[in-house]
Amino acid sequence: MSADDQELLAAAAEAVALLRSKGRTVAVAESLTGGMVCSTLVGIPKVSEVLRGGVVAYATEIKSDVLGVDAALIARQSPVDPDVADGMAVGVADVLNADYGLSTTGVAGPDPQDGHPVGEVYVSVVGPGPDGPSWTQQLELDPALGRDGIRRAAVLEALTLLRDHVDGT
Repeated sequence: MSADDQELLAAAAEAVALLRSKGRTVAVAESLTGGMVCSTLVGIPKVSEVLRGGVVAYATEIKSDVLGVDAALIARQSPVDPDVADGMAVGVADVLNADYGLSTTGVAGPDPQDGHPVGEVYVSVVGPGPDGPSWTQQLELDPALGRDGIRRAAVLEALTLLRDHVDGT
């Protein structure tokens, strides 16, 4: 197992342990990470106690048709947007009946998309917490990381954001 894989699994284990200790659940909506967040979480024993499921919303219309993100917002802002990330997180928590919703959207490359540069990524977590219902993080990742590196960095940030939000509740 690579050091990168170990780092991802460690972040997932921390998030899962916190969710379990608080009796909370999570659902995941993924665009650019294409299922990597869920796959990483599933690598943790007893995750079935906290993971409700996931939606890979890679196609733009899935973000609106399945997750309920406002299609006009997507048309106006593009899928690479903090409000779209929030909408995805809210939608997946609602659709899968979870306490927390976690989402990823952005541009992994190799080319820019809709005027957004390679490496522009948004991750969002919604759920109960003292700092409001949602946290969204914008990442400006180095395009030199390549598609896989950008996607892995987004997964790590998403799991870290989830851990921090659950830890604060």
